[in-house]
Amino acid sequence: MKKLPIYILVALALFSCKEQYTKYSDAEYVMFADSISTNMVQKEQSRFTVAVSSTVARSYDRTFGVEVVDAGSNAIEGKHYRLLTSSVTIPAGKLAADVEVEGIYDNIEATDSLGFQLRLVMPEQLKWSLYPNSDCTKVTMYKSCPFDRNTFTGYAVLSSLLLRDYPGENVSFQRLVYTEAHPTEESMIIVRSAFYDGYDITLTLHSEDAAEPRITMDKDQVLSDEASVFGQILGDNHILGDDSPYYTSYFNTCQRFAVLWLRVYVENLGTTIGTVGNYYNVIEWISDEEADRLKREGL
Repeated sequence: MKKLPIYILVALALFSCKEQYTKYSDAEYVMFADSISTNMVQKEQSRFTVAVSSTVARSYDRTFGVEVVDAGSNAIEGKHYRLLTSSVTIPAGKLAADVEVEGIYDNIEATDSLGFQLRLVMPEQLKWSLYPNSDCTKVTMYKSCPFDRNTFTGYAVLSSLLLRDYPGENVSFQRLVYTEAHPTEESMIIVRSAFYDGYDITLTLHSEDAAEPRITMDKDQVLSDEASVFGQILGDNHILGDDSPYYTSYFNTCQRFAVLWLRVYVENLGTTIGTVGNYYNVIEWISDEEADRLKREGL
């Protein structure tokens, strides 16, 4: 995304070229601060802003029109969003202002990828030829549902690259699992027989930042014994798992799934013998009816 902090503009003005000096400090250009503006629409916080900036401040207010461009837009104005103003005003002495938009939460589906184009209506001389499309921006929206731990309880399908590489007694890289709310930890769930029969794991769902919902997994959780999965014992006969240090695990409340990056390792009396690998896993929660069908099919 294109951002033009003021210190970069000053640098351009003063040091644009060692041999040929071009002075930009007095030139007035107005533009959207980003070429793409990505915005989350929540039930209780459906409004967001799109930033407009100027290269210089003036001693008077400056008002410019804002219009929706049909080309490149799949969001419908009045159905998926409302443009709360048809103009934007940069106040006297300021370098920036915001265009206000309201996303219509109830009309955005969980899987929608919606966007629309905005354009500034202003004199041609205010457009910066260095960035010919800076008077336009693509505004994208996605839905963020309220967090409820119960969304992540019940039956789910676990698809695991660990099971692909080390199936043990599993006949597939997918298995039907059951999850429960932890009785004392309010943000934690228990996945019963997560990867291998008889071995439960716990996951903590972090919902503090709605834009970045994360999952963490406590260290040294036992996934299985070594003998039944590896066919040999390399450490203390425990296959252990925790968070991968290389990738972030996360969840999606609207679509009821979680991505778990799992580090798998073996220890002997607390000393690491070796890391088996970092494995990608997806947990998708399903209805009881779907779970009954999968049971009949032998998953």
